[in-house]
Amino acid sequence: MREAAATYPDPSHPAGCLVITAATNVSPQDAEVQAQLRDLRNRNLRAFEDRLRAARQEGELPPDADPKALAGYFAAVVQGMSQQARDGATAADLARTAELALRAWP
Repeated sequence: MREAAATYPDPSHPAGCLVITAATNVSPQDAEVQAQLRDLRNRNLRAFEDRLRAARQEGELPPDADPKALAGYFAAVVQGMSQQARDGATAADLARTAELALRAWP
């Protein structure tokens, strides 16, 4: 979260995340591209979930933590931060969002 907040608005990089921002520009005739982007996002989501499951097994998260729900929540926040960066949000703006989101960490 904090890394995304710093990286997305960094002027030395394109604003936001290509996997997120490209998805809004796909036309119906580019269904294959749309599917590839969806697959990338879903792989990222599964990677979040896998890491959170491992964290729960290793005691970094409480036993009642829901890795799938946490992964979905944090992916949605990161995707939203990406779009906000494209719309002009600053690193400070995104840092506040990241800190608020991290309060949901069990």
